[in-house]
Amino acid sequence: MILVVDVGNTNTVIGVYVGDQLRGSWRVMSERRTSDELGLTLTGLMGAGGLGGHLEGAIISSVVPSLDGPWREAIRRYMGVEPLEVSCQLDLGIQVAYGNPAEVGADRLVNAVAGVALYGSPIAIVDLGTAITLDVVDRQGRYLGGAIAPGLVLSMETLFSRTAKLPQVSLDAPGSVIGKSTMESIRSGIIYGYAGMIDSLVDRVFVELREEFPVLATGGHASVLAEHSRHRVTVDPWLTLKGLKIIYERNRQ
Repeated sequence: MILVVDVGNTNTVIGVYVGDQLRGSWRVMSERRTSDELGLTLTGLMGAGGLGGHLEGAIISSVVPSLDGPWREAIRRYMGVEPLEVSCQLDLGIQVAYGNPAEVGADRLVNAVAGVALYGSPIAIVDLGTAITLDVVDRQGRYLGGAIAPGLVLSMETLFSRTAKLPQVSLDAPGSVIGKSTMESIRSGIIYGYAGMIDSLVDRVFVELREEFPVLATGGHASVLAEHSRHRVTVDPWLTLKGLKIIYERNRQ
């Protein structure tokens, strides 16, 4: 069994692979916790999922530095293995053609690795989480970089916290871009506005690289925005966990 852990700004996604099959996955809040709390969480989740057997190895991708140490120690003490930690120093199978490769978020590298391994290159990858990231890998398999913007929920929380009269709404697309109520107008602005932003970024990438290529989406709101994109977007909800497994296999001792 291989343990894969994706520590994001808001949520941490945990997965267990048996061979090439993802046999269990869980989502927990990325809160400040001790290594003991994280270790007990891990053993509890895996035990409840019938996955309490021998663990061969583990790999962590984290964008929350304050949680790196606790997760590393939890896996060492409670799982009995030394986890790999994603960075540009590992064998990723792609060239990182970025100004300072060490600045690239681990999650972005993982998505790029998975995108190329599973779907080929060139490819554009959109991850819709707390932040929205667009990452581009060219025809030569080089990770070029991309764009970062506030995510849907982050934008909505900011809007509601600074406007007294606006109601909180769900992330369902209204039937028309022209909202007939305040709630419909907010939903239109968020859903169609973000879909338009992503379309515009992808269009600009295509112009810059002088070719069009597949677009891949992952993250919590990928399906919602992919449905309203002008581009043909493939949604892969487990892309990051798949990428972690691929990187682990490339770097296993």
